[in-house]
Amino acid sequence: MYEQLIPEDFLFYMLYGGVAAMALAAGVYLLFRQGNAFAPDVTPPLRLRYWTAALFIFIALSHMWYLPVAFFTSSKDIERIYLVGELLDCMTIVPLTVVVQFAMLQDRRRPLWPIGVAMMPLAAGIALCLVGHGRTLIPAIYAYAVLMGISLVVYMVGTVRQYGHWLRDNYADLEHKEVGQSLVVLAAILLVLGVYVFGYELPGYEYVINLNSIVLVCYLLWRVETLDDLGTLGVQSLAAEEAAPAGAEDAPSAKALSPAPAADSIGPLLQAHCIDAQLYLQHDLTLLQLARSIGVNRFYLSQYFSGQGITYNAYINDLRIRHFVSLYREVVAAQRPFTVQQLARESGYRSYSTFSLAFKQRMGQTVTAWMREATP
Repeated sequence: MYEQLIPEDFLFYMLYGGVAAMALAAGVYLLFRQGNAFAPDVTPPLRLRYWTAALFIFIALSHMWYLPVAFFTSSKDIERIYLVGELLDCMTIVPLTVVVQFAMLQDRRRPLWPIGVAMMPLAAGIALCLVGHGRTLIPAIYAYAVLMGISLVVYMVGTVRQYGHWLRDNYADLEHKEVGQSLVVLAAILLVLGVYVFGYELPGYEYVINLNSIVLVCYLLWRVETLDDLGTLGVQSLAAEEAAPAGAEDAPSAKALSPAPAADSIGPLLQAHCIDAQLYLQHDLTLLQLARSIGVNRFYLSQYFSGQGITYNAYINDLRIRHFVSLYREVVAAQRPFTVQQLARESGYRSYSTFSLAFKQRMGQTVTAWMREATP
């Protein structure tokens, strides 16, 4: 079977070498470049940056490992090269792709050791095939790989949804923070895994693998460079807050908390320190910053919003959209020149696309449609 995987055309080797060179260049870029070439105003998480760089470098090394296959004629030698390569991939590339997925989630640091434990049976099975020169374990290895892929999908879909709720409970601005698109990475990984394991007899097998690798590298490079490091915004993860020592200002432990303020006392505080002072116009205002501004524990403020049936993100966006509507009516009445982008910035939005989405969610129609109806 393995001799079927060796294309003989020059175009393939150009593609193969190009993927290796691109992955290596991307890894070196992430490791050593100071600054961000894709989104200069974004500071990516260093942890995610370094793990992704490691993944890219190991993708390049994996490509280099398989190159000698082109010079072998013995099917046994070819099979041995592939089995060793698959074993190395199981010990490096596959775990690193999962680690990169975890590193995108900044609400807390998830333990990485379960990834190694999950990969051990797969690596052990391939090692036994290599040592025993037999293929009796291959069906079991395939079945385990499928089970592992399904488990990863279920876990990541649930985790990414929880992460989205966490963002909306703690951040007013979600631009460069959401990671729902990381499921694209997962889809690409599973596609590669599926073709890698089951598609070796398909026409263009090696082309599919390498083209998918190009998409994966390009997407991950873009995602790393456009994802904000939430630590730079002055907000610790919920896990860190819960682990804070007793008496800490924002720790939600029973010992650290003063008696919970009544909901009707938090409302006037928000009115005075957030609405009247127009604090909501501050870019990247976080729940923790707002809690400190009004003198209430973050945990209690979060409970207050939950009791109102809204998220922190929805609360701030409601105030900002109301501010925009007020500004719009004011400039129209005064017949002053304006742009919608300018009014959106004055209403607390750094990005017009973020404003446009928030406006449609709040008002039930686009900005253009609303202005057409609102203009006399």
